[in-house]
Amino acid sequence: MAFLTSLSLPPKTEQQLFERAQALSGFNLGELAVRAQVPIPNDLKRDKGWVGMLLELYLGAMAGSKPEQDFPELGIELKTIPVDTTGKPLETTFVCVAPLTGNCGVTWESSHVRHKLARVLWIPVEGERQIPLSQRRIGSPLLWQPSQQEEELLRCDWEELMDMIVLGQVERITARHGEVLQLRPKAANSRALTEAIGEQGQPILTLPRGFYLKKNFTGALLARHFTI
Repeated sequence: MAFLTSLSLPPKTEQQLFERAQALSGFNLGELAVRAQVPIPNDLKRDKGWVGMLLELYLGAMAGSKPEQDFPELGIELKTIPVDTTGKPLETTFVCVAPLTGNCGVTWESSHVRHKLARVLWIPVEGERQIPLSQRRIGSPLLWQPSQQEEELLRCDWEELMDMIVLGQVERITARHGEVLQLRPKAANSRALTEAIGEQGQPILTLPRGFYLKKNFTGALLARHFTI
C-alpha cells in the first residue's frame, strides 16, 4: 500500500491512474476506509456516493461535483459499479444531470453525456446487501471507451430523450424509454423542483432528471471485457 503516500495527488498519466486502480483490487472497503481515516456508514441509503468518494481519495480525483470528468487532465471519468457474485451490475449507473431548459442547438457531440462517457475507468465493487459494507471487496478495474456501435446506441437514445424534453414531453418519459440510456428523476425529495418546458411550450416545475446507463449496457461491457 505504498501508493497511499500520494493519496491526494492527481495521477499524471493514464498508466499511473490504472496502476493505482489495480492496486486497490482485492481490498475491502473497510480496510481502505480505516487507512484513509474515513468513517464507514452503516449502509448506503443516505450515503450513495460514499464508495465513489472513498476510491477518489486513493485515485487522486479532483473534480468533485463539478460537471467535468473526475480526471479532467486525462479525460477520464471514474464509475464504481456494484455487482453480484457473478459480476453482473446490480443497479443502473448515473451519468449526469439532464438539462431540461436551454437546449436549443445542443447536439450529441457537445452533450455532457458524451463528454462523461468518452473514457471511463470502471471499478466493480461487491454490492449484494447481505455483505456488510465494510467487507465488500473491490474488483479489477477496466479502462473503457465506447466502440462505434456503443456510441451509436447511446446517441440514438440521447437524441430520442432530448427530443421529448424539447417538445415539452419530459413528464411522459419513463425508465422504459431508451435501449441503453434512460432518463429518470434525480432529487433528494419531491420538493426539489426545477424548471422545464410543458407541452404547450409554457414553463413548468418538475423533478430534476438524470441520465442513467441501463444494466443491460453495463452488464454487456463488463461481461465482454472480463469474460464472465
